[in-house]
Amino acid sequence: MSRMFRSDPELTHRLTRRGMLGVAAGATAAALLGSTAVPAAATTEATDKMSGRGRPVLPPGRLGIQLYSLRDKVSTLGFAPVFAELEKYGYDEVEFAGYTQGSAGPITLAQLKRLARDHGLNPIGSHVGYYADDPNAYTFAQNLTKVLDDAQALGLKHIGTASGPFRYGSTVDAWKRAAEEFNTYGAAAKARGMKFYQHNHSEEFSFATDNPKVRLYDVLLRETDPDLVFLEMDIFWAYSGQFRFSKRPDGTPAPFEPLDYVLRQPHRYPLFHVKDGVSDPADTYGYRMTDVGDGDIDYQRFISAVTRLRGERLAHHWQAEHDQPAESFTFARRSSAYLHSLREKC
Repeated sequence: MSRMFRSDPELTHRLTRRGMLGVAAGATAAALLGSTAVPAAATTEATDKMSGRGRPVLPPGRLGIQLYSLRDKVSTLGFAPVFAELEKYGYDEVEFAGYTQGSAGPITLAQLKRLARDHGLNPIGSHVGYYADDPNAYTFAQNLTKVLDDAQALGLKHIGTASGPFRYGSTVDAWKRAAEEFNTYGAAAKARGMKFYQHNHSEEFSFATDNPKVRLYDVLLRETDPDLVFLEMDIFWAYSGQFRFSKRPDGTPAPFEPLDYVLRQPHRYPLFHVKDGVSDPADTYGYRMTDVGDGDIDYQRFISAVTRLRGERLAHHWQAEHDQPAESFTFARRSSAYLHSLREKC
């Protein structure tokens, strides 16, 4: 069931101000985008409805987007038009999924960093592979120094992987071994002033093959140093994991609530992926992915619960994402409008 959302006058003012400051960039983007461009008037979609009351759920300056969601636009248009659009939509941060632009031509890390900042976007993190068979692969296991060099050049505060800790298998000892490697990467990142993180999918919440009473995600949390290894909870995949793995292989109940993991150790979750889905028990993963605000995940509840914790309101970064959006700019625009519209319950 889709949820209707109310507008955010604060966002409207902010978008109008950004639009005035970025006329030249917007004109360039419009020329490149042609008929696919989102008109400036479209950014007022949220103002077409009644505004809500109460403090915004989303903390100021903490809305980002995982650029994987916009990979089609980056590869065809380049980063500049994409960043111009994100600026108009009210985004504050970007999380990278690679630093090249495909057919749009080469770009240096210095240029990429400057381009993001020119559009008011803070490069907050990046996804890099965990390991590969190729010794020259751009992964943590094969080229840790290069990975950290590049992250440092971009001014990133977080550098992580979306690969699960399955390198050595799905046993408890296999995950302990992977955790040791994550600790190594975390120590190297910390030495450069960054945080190493791991982004989950649903399989992390499955059970160890040699001990079906043990959830693998719990092994990861227990065996990694909390001062060195951090987590980026992909909220959609965490709830998918809840759907898939709330029973052990023998059928005995093993319920869990993704939000509880965060509330128990909020400092371990500096980043989140805000991804939505429509509940569908017939789907293997329990949900059909959709634009943020069109699904059944209660983001008013989730984000509020985290940001209401003492000292935690500005400690986290919320990255909108959709793996396969029908139209990526539309996804980005609508997701920002929805998240900015959320208000604390009075």
